[in-house]
Amino acid sequence: MKKESQTIFDKNVIEFVTVAAEYCAFLERQELINRSEFVDKILKILPLLYLKASLLPSFQQLSDETLENYVTEDQYESLRAKLSAILADKDDYLDVFVEDMIYSDQPIGKNISEDLADIYQDIRDFIFIFQLGLNETMNDALFTCQENFKSLWGQKLVNTLRALHEVKYSSPSESDEEFNENENDDDDDYIDHFHE
Repeated sequence: MKKESQTIFDKNVIEFVTVAAEYCAFLERQELINRSEFVDKILKILPLLYLKASLLPSFQQLSDETLENYVTEDQYESLRAKLSAILADKDDYLDVFVEDMIYSDQPIGKNISEDLADIYQDIRDFIFIFQLGLNETMNDALFTCQENFKSLWGQKLVNTLRALHEVKYSSPSESDEEFNENENDDDDDYIDHFHE
């Protein structure tokens, strides 16, 4: 019990939880942000989320009970629709790193908004359980989140990152001309926030 308690409060766990909570909070408050600001910020959060997830210590499941889900279908769809509205015509991308590719010689059409919402659902469910503060369920939430990172949302994150990179750095359309002008010096402060 003591070892499990030490592991769930490991420095790498706390840093992952911090970045995961920031990812969720950012998506939950994104209604008032334009596309260029949104893409700029999410391109800073996603690599941190991947890094912090990859640094988690190893966990073993302690209970056979299924963990509770926090995100409902309505919440998921509401978030996905908001993200799709922000990304507009830049939401779609072609993905060659999906399982369906073995049945097709063409890239598969994907949506950034759906991928971000899928990642959110997994991370938000994890945060919900972790915040309950019960050692065994915190451990099992970390185990589940880590397994899902390896098999589901880690790959989605990397694929989406590539698509978002294209949105930010492809030749800008007229509606995106403010994109590069909007960059500001507080971006470094934003990243430093996670190294304190």
